[in-house]
Amino acid sequence: MDPAPPIIEPSPTAHILPIERAAAALEVILCSGFPTQILIITFMSLMGMKVHLADGKLSPSFVFTLTLLDTIFLIALVVFFIRAHRESVRDQLFGRVRQWREILFGLALIPASFFVIIAVLLIVQLAVPGLRNVPRNPLQDLARNRWDAVIFAFVVMIAGGVREEIQRGFVLRRFEQYLGGGVTGLAIFSLIFGLGHVEQGRDVALATAVLGAFWGAVFLRRRSIVGPMVGHAGFNLAQVVKFLTLGS
Repeated sequence: MDPAPPIIEPSPTAHILPIERAAAALEVILCSGFPTQILIITFMSLMGMKVHLADGKLSPSFVFTLTLLDTIFLIALVVFFIRAHRESVRDQLFGRVRQWREILFGLALIPASFFVIIAVLLIVQLAVPGLRNVPRNPLQDLARNRWDAVIFAFVVMIAGGVREEIQRGFVLRRFEQYLGGGVTGLAIFSLIFGLGHVEQGRDVALATAVLGAFWGAVFLRRRSIVGPMVGHAGFNLAQVVKFLTLGS
């Protein structure tokens, strides 16, 4: 396997105007997922769609629609901002590497991701068991039948493997270029990534933050989102299979 190219950080002496930093920060905020989801949820609610069913559980159709629409909007925003800077999407996110090798590397990331998540959850269970405040993951209720399960599997692969890794790669790039470095961006965005999963439990939010940092570190090292994208999609798909077969 070809050695990964070194991380190229902007020169600390490079003069970056305050307005450039402000613009980069705004791009990061807009691509964080929160503004787009708030906008889409508001629109869907005005159209009469309900977040919850009559029994209080999440509505699969609402969650699936929200997730896919947010994926489209967010990817469009990322591409727009990259091109607005006269940058190459390939250079910013995919790198000048052999992508088939990144795909193979991504497949190896699937079991590695499970190792990370299991290790974190085990430590939490032993050290701070009080963090487990949600006995049953609410996302399990989204696969109520075979059709829902198929859609759920597709959505988690696209929304997780594709959207979130494009999002993560873009945010880390902006931090590298304008906002204090890739490591700073990795810490901040991993925290945000974890908070985005807090409805699944505080323990899951913490484990997800660590897992997001793991995938982000891979991107910073290899300069391509392909490996994390494949690893993330495979991990999410395996989680859906677990929900369906084990029911926990």
